[in-house]
Amino acid sequence: MTNVTIDGERLWGTLMETAEIGGTPKGGIRRLTLSDEDRRVRDWFRRACEASGCTVTVDGVGNMFARRPGRNDALPPICMGSHLDTQPTGGKFDGCLGVLAGLEVLRSLEAIGYETNAPIELVNWTNEEGARFTPAMMASAAFAGVFTTEYVLSREDREGTTFAAAMDAIGYRGEAKVGGRPLSAMFELHIEQGPILEREGKLIGVVTGVQAIRWFELTVTGSAAHAGSTPMAVRRDALVAAARAILAVDEVARANAPLAVGTVGILECRPGSTNVIPGEVFLTIDLRHPDDATLERMEGELRERLAEALDGVDYGCERIWLSPAVHFDPTLVGMVRDAAESLGMPHRDIVSGPGHDAAYIARVAPTTMIFVPCRDGISHNEAEETSFEQCAAGAQVLLNAVLAFDATLEA
Repeated sequence: MTNVTIDGERLWGTLMETAEIGGTPKGGIRRLTLSDEDRRVRDWFRRACEASGCTVTVDGVGNMFARRPGRNDALPPICMGSHLDTQPTGGKFDGCLGVLAGLEVLRSLEAIGYETNAPIELVNWTNEEGARFTPAMMASAAFAGVFTTEYVLSREDREGTTFAAAMDAIGYRGEAKVGGRPLSAMFELHIEQGPILEREGKLIGVVTGVQAIRWFELTVTGSAAHAGSTPMAVRRDALVAAARAILAVDEVARANAPLAVGTVGILECRPGSTNVIPGEVFLTIDLRHPDDATLERMEGELRERLAEALDGVDYGCERIWLSPAVHFDPTLVGMVRDAAESLGMPHRDIVSGPGHDAAYIARVAPTTMIFVPCRDGISHNEAEETSFEQCAAGAQVLLNAVLAFDATLEA
């Protein structure tokens, strides 16, 4: 089909260079959405894309689009991309690989003057992680029409800063309309963030879909009182009750194993004094399963367990995010599979456990993903590691799949 080859050394160099922006002493990255570190990497991304012959635009929720013209610019663009924001103690590859591999595709095409039929766009989606502003992936969701722009702009971080204020502070509120335009296709390369590919010796994961996700915020309210003078029999300890709730989350997930998972990721105890019985506890709950009906049943089981576990205290449990199971476009999935096969790369079909921007874009355009392994399946961790060879392999499959799809379009 093509003899265009990515430059693995150049890709690795950009991964290591950008990892210094927000780099942590343990070798990871802290680059929260719309922080100064996010501004710096966005500035770097803009310069790199413009140097590769692209025009960069930014929409009203900060999504960045680097466009390389095609023979027929009237065709909807073929998109690649992921995100450059990270967890508070994130790794070098989560999200970043998908963006920088897309940049490497653009650079490789530009180096030989390769002209695609359709324009190619590389996207940096805002706030994929959901670490600073919840819910996750909300800027790609806004592009897909799932959330309104106003909703996204109104979201607040834990310090009370709105998304709009943070975006304005770094100068990345763009003028382009959020969504409302067609895409020919969307390809997202990502590390697996799990152990399956490594354990099976596969170099490429052909992603067929994304499992369903539901997020909840739980506030437990008891009675703050002196730790030394309040008898155990009359206490309304919010933290003890919350501990039972945490066990309930774990029990619901284990009861629906092996595919279900449940996590409490944030726990805040108030007022937070050694000699005061906790009066209020806030925690988050993350439930996932590949099947929507099963996840619906899990939510019902969880609410029943919470009612039992939190008897004697007051509580409120709000579902703040629902992302249904996603099934990617079979034609694009086949092109990724064919690309890996033609390159002689061991591969397997796989369903994504984590959510990704591609899950929302799949609602408005043909979409698929490509996975490469990560060591020991570790991600959302400074120890996250993917090898030079794995990154290069993923980028080459990305390029070949994009060009295979482009060849189906008429200039």
